[in-house]
Amino acid sequence: MCAAGKLSVQVGSLSRGAGRATDARLDTGAHQSASACGDSLCVGVILGFPREVAQELQKWRASFGDPMADVIPAHITLVTTTPAQDWEATLEHVRDVARRQTPFKITISGTGSFRPVSPVVFLKVEDGFEECVGLHEQLQTGPLERDLPFPYHPHVTVAHDVAPESLDEAETVLKNYSATFPVVSMGLYEHDDNGIWQLREELDFGGDADPSRKSTAQRPAAGGEATTAD
Repeated sequence: MCAAGKLSVQVGSLSRGAGRATDARLDTGAHQSASACGDSLCVGVILGFPREVAQELQKWRASFGDPMADVIPAHITLVTTTPAQDWEATLEHVRDVARRQTPFKITISGTGSFRPVSPVVFLKVEDGFEECVGLHEQLQTGPLERDLPFPYHPHVTVAHDVAPESLDEAETVLKNYSATFPVVSMGLYEHDDNGIWQLREELDFGGDADPSRKSTAQRPAAGGEATTAD
């Protein structure tokens, strides 16, 4: 079993911990476009992966020719690109859901595909599937309530929008892949004006958020920069 991990991403140029990547263009919903938010703030919520799992899946994704392999860390989407009119209400809503959730185990195993609807091959979520669905249902209410064009299906994208033969390869090569690890938090992201998903707060399950992290989650200023640092 891998050690618990949190998605490693910086908030703009503000460091949030050792080993974090510079940014992330997260596919929080392969079927959705951030343009759907119009002039509203766009947010997403995801489960990040332990570093060793994320790095392994990044290498696999790159091997299938996916150009997003280097900029999209492995993750499970809980809330896809969603407009949010009220940042403070959204933040408190996501924090409240996190407080009521206990850490749980994720097992990803075997492959599936959204073809022909969407050119995506993914790893299936086995252990933790129901917890992901439960989190999604709780999160996608209140300030994040919206009608989705597709039913929610927890998954880990490993190839997206590549040649059909590369999708076939991904589905075959990883059919016996399996990894198990605990998840202890979820990340709230904002889609900034440059098309980059910026981490605004990592929320631990089963308790109040760390006060030091709360200070970084004030309503972002124009351009996607956080207004204060740790």
